[in-house]
Amino acid sequence: MSSALIELSNGLADAVERAGRSVVAVNEGGQSGVSGTLWRDAVVVTAEHTIRGEEKVTLVLPSGDNASATVAGRDPSTDLAVLKLETAAGTVAELADPGQVRVGQIVLAIGRRGRTGLSASYGVIGARGGAWRTWSGGRIDHSLRLDLTPYPGFSGGPLVDVHGRVLGINTSGPRRSVLTIPAPTVNRVVDQLLAKGRIARGYLGAGLQPVRISEALQKTLRLERDRGLLVVMLAPGGPADTAGIMIGDIVVAVPGQSIHDLADLQAVLDPEQVGNTFPVRILRGGALTDVKLTVGERGEREP
Repeated sequence: MSSALIELSNGLADAVERAGRSVVAVNEGGQSGVSGTLWRDAVVVTAEHTIRGEEKVTLVLPSGDNASATVAGRDPSTDLAVLKLETAAGTVAELADPGQVRVGQIVLAIGRRGRTGLSASYGVIGARGGAWRTWSGGRIDHSLRLDLTPYPGFSGGPLVDVHGRVLGINTSGPRRSVLTIPAPTVNRVVDQLLAKGRIARGYLGAGLQPVRISEALQKTLRLERDRGLLVVMLAPGGPADTAGIMIGDIVVAVPGQSIHDLADLQAVLDPEQVGNTFPVRILRGGALTDVKLTVGERGEREP
């Protein structure tokens, strides 16, 4: 066997061992159990869909000891949950920038199950891309498509590079694929869940639907697009109502972009925008006007 192949094999094993010091087993997620990653001191990140309404869960630490953790917060839109240990335990994961990985580079998915211990699967970055949103509106900073085999219990475990540095948290994708939530997204979600126990959701207090703008009006007003969002409902006292928006207005632009459909408005509702005030351009009675709108925070009873 060539020395290069032996060196590669040993290097991958070293990367698994190094990253495995930050991987715990979470006694949730059905019979298979799931994994978690020690993201910060006494803070473990795992896959939200595996935490079935529990307030406390039991972890198996890299040392083999059991530990109890409290569910500090959960975000279904990114499938991340944060668990808080009473005291620090294990080695905090060393992070790498997922924006720097290249297609074809070797990566490893790592998991830990209470009975069988550490496990790993290696493959490559099959494709990568920019920011995207989940079906439930969560903003993901990088798109990473992996060519590797996921094993039971890998959800909540890390994706690591050949140095054992963590690129993100793995969860279940469609058709038994692996979906990686990149480290910058995890950091943002962890910050908010530790601070509030939830992810703030932006709220406009308006019902909107796409509508086409006539070609003549588009040319007259020099609009970039031939569509906007028609206001069909207003919540009394909500942010849109307070800003002076009326039923029948057509939203055509927010700072940084014109509006074509509801997806274009999603950035306005990012958690970071809650409390911010900015101009919204609307079409009213055949004329353009700007109103200042302050994004509210959606309450639990608001749709």
